This record gives sequence, C-alpha cells and structure tokens, in this order.
Amino acid sequence: MENNVCIDINSKATDLINKLAVLFRTVQIHDINNVAVVSSVNNLMELTNEMVEMEDQVELELRGDYFYLNDNRIKYSMKFLFNFEHLTKEFRLLGLGSITFFNKVSVADLTLLTEAIVRAYSSNEPYNSIVDEMISSDCIRLGKILEFVEDESLDIKEMVRKKYFSAVSFTQGVMKQIKSGEKVNLKKSKRMVATLVDHVMEQEQLVLGMTAIKDFDEYTFHHSVNVSILSIALGQRLGLSKKALVQLGIVALFHDVGKMDVPDEILNKPVSLTDDEWKIMHMHPEWGILSVLKMRGLDDLTILTALTAFEHHMNYDLKGYPQMRNALNQDLYSRIVSISDNYDAMTSSRVYSRTAMAPDEALRVMMDKAGSRLDPLLLKFFVNLVGVYPIGTMVMLDTNELGLVYDNNKQSISRPRVIIIADNKGNRINEYIVSLMEKNAEDAYKRSIIKTVDASKYKINLAEFLL
Repeated sequence: MENNVCIDINSKATDLINKLAVLFRTVQIHDINNVAVVSSVNNLMELTNEMVEMEDQVELELRGDYFYLNDNRIKYSMKFLFNFEHLTKEFRLLGLGSITFFNKVSVADLTLLTEAIVRAYSSNEPYNSIVDEMISSDCIRLGKILEFVEDESLDIKEMVRKKYFSAVSFTQGVMKQIKSGEKVNLKKSKRMVATLVDHVMEQEQLVLGMTAIKDFDEYTFHHSVNVSILSIALGQRLGLSKKALVQLGIVALFHDVGKMDVPDEILNKPVSLTDDEWKIMHMHPEWGILSVLKMRGLDDLTILTALTAFEHHMNYDLKGYPQMRNALNQDLYSRIVSISDNYDAMTSSRVYSRTAMAPDEALRVMMDKAGSRLDPLLLKFFVNLVGVYPIGTMVMLDTNELGLVYDNNKQSISRPRVIIIADNKGNRINEYIVSLMEKNAEDAYKRSIIKTVDASKYKINLAEFLL
C-alpha cells in the first residue's frame, strides 16, 4: 500500500511540473484573462490542492538539473523531457529555486502568482519582484535558487579514484578469465557495478572526471569501465531506478566482451586494417553473445548483457553491424551504450590512432550522427551530462590564460570550473581552480572561454591535473 502511495505521489509530481510548465508557457503568449490561462490556473489549483491534502505541504525545488518534491527527486519519462527542461529554464531565468504550497490555494492565489511572474520577466530583479508581490500570501512561499556547491573533500576524491582503478583492475581480471575460456559469474560484477552506481549518484562530476583519464596501454579495460560509468550517469539523467542503473552498468561493462576472441594481431594492429581484418573485427558483437551465454547462470541480466553486446554497433538507423534481415529497433540499453562507447572511443588514444580527439570535437562529430548512428534524444541528454566543454577539454580564456576543464557547473554548462595551468604570457604556473561563474564588481564575468585548443600540442598529462 505504501509503495502505491509513493508511485502516486511521483506521478502527481510529474503532473505538477507539466502543469506549471504549461502555465509558464501560456502566460508568455496570452493575456492573463485569456481562457487558456484561466484553464491552466484551474487545472493547477485542482492538482496542488489534491497534493496538499495528501502531503500537508508541497515543496517543488530545483537543485542543479533536477526537481525535487519534498526532498525526493522526481523521476520522469522521456516524453516529459521538454516540459521539465522548459520549467528548469524559466526557474533559472527568474532566479526561482522553489515554490511551496502549504495550504489549499484558490484561483485568486494562483492568479496573483501568475501576475507576479508575468511582471517579473520585465524586472531587473525578477525573484525579488515576485517575492514582493507574494509577501502577503498565506498559502504560497517562494525560495531563491541556490548556487550548486561541489564537495571538495580530498577524502571523497581519493575514495572515488581508488574505486575507479579498482573497477579497472577487476574488469581486467574478468576479461582475462573470459579470454582463457573460464566461466565467470555476473554476481561479483554486479557488486562492483553497484558501488559505481552509488558513487555516480552521490558524486557524479567526480566520477565522470575519472573517465577523462585514459591509459593507452590498458585501453580495453579503461574503456569498458568508462563506458559503464558514462552509461550509468546518462541513465541517471533519464530517471532510471537504481536497479536499472546496475543492470545498465553491467551490460555496458561487457559490451565489448566479444573482442576477447579477436586475434591480438588484429586488435592491436598499429596501422589500418585490411578488408578481411575488418570482417573479423565486425564479428565481435556475435562473439560477444556467445561469450556472455557461456557465463554461469542464465537469467534476465545475462540476456540483457548478451543483447547489448550484440546490438551496440547496429546503430540507431540499423545500418551498422551486424546486419539483420528483420531487425527490430535497438534496445534502450544498447542505444545508451552506443553513445557512451562512441564518446569514450573518440576521446581515447588507441593503437592505430595515437592522437585522441578533443572532447568538444567528439561531441560535434556525434551530433552529426544524431538520427542515423545515434539516438538524437538520448544524445541531447548526454550533451547536457558532459557539458558543452567536457571534463578534460583544454580552453583559452579571454584573459589569455590557458585552462583545463575540471568539472561542469550544473547551473550553466557553458561555464565550467577550470584549472588554470598557464598565465596570460603562456608561462606554466602552479595550477589553481577557478569558476567561470565568478563575476567582478561590475557584475561582469571575470573569465570566459573564447576557444578550445588541442591538448596534445602541449603534451598535457590529464591525470596530473584531474587526480
């Protein structure tokens, strides 16, 4: 019974966001007395009063990229993405962090709020404008948007670093077992991935930072863990449950397991492959199925893992490989893993390509593949996840300083935190971290990115800075 109530509340929370988004959008194109606005106000009133009766108090709060209802993050399906994004944008534009309904509201109460919002759009201080007009309300309370503050604890960073390299070491051991023909059990992998999921849920940016550290000599194992982490983080942005995130992390970890059967002389060939060698390489999705099905215990998770190993190169338009006569659409997990796989592969040095692609350039290439190789909607989520300037991107600032993107700012993906590594004369310095959200006394940004630069030309060791 209690579980059903939780489901009902989350459903109503999603409905609340949809109705608020509709109201915000409607008042921007219609007069306050227009029938569409009146209808939106009435619909919102009915819902909020129903929720207040269930919960006593209803607080909708924006924290970073997520909405929370009474401190519980609201999960939503992709069909509601545009309303969520629209409301997020409007909250930030108005400086609004939360709306709390602590008594039943009337049409007059919500009309007052709507009028206050309309006038706030033309105010220099929109949040203060709304608060001033709503100060007498005895059922609606507003809160200001808060700056997102990352935990800078060195202990947490060290713990995340250790878990990352422990996952790489674990993956190396499992892959070698598979290559030698031993049967492995997914249960141990499940425990390891569950730990990764916990860290991604609690310290998303720190864990994503680990994926920017590439190891040329151990590419296969780092790649597997990176794809797992990126997939988990993307799944979290999609609102998947923790159980689903663990499943996703496992299928991502073993997406390339079929490569264990590709001869080393082909897998590690330092020059371009011949047509015949490419035919062998293209067999790894089919070999992946066989490898997974040889694992101990056949269950739903094993089948999902086999499916993703088989589908991750089929492409969104099904024109990749393997080619199927009657192919169905790629599974959701396969589409997520395909995006993570593409991004990590392009931004890594490999045997036949010693120069990695810059993260922002990789995103541009991936955007060109949207709708053909990659799912366009999931890719939009992914770009929001890694940021316009992904972690590890080297940037030139308008101060002529050289910096390295250290982590993303959840309030503005175009203004990340940056490690300054060279001064305005090009001299290497003792690095320090700055936020590109910082402003001077004139309320102008102190630093802004003017362009990205090729890190390989500066022989920068990312691990030196990101760890």
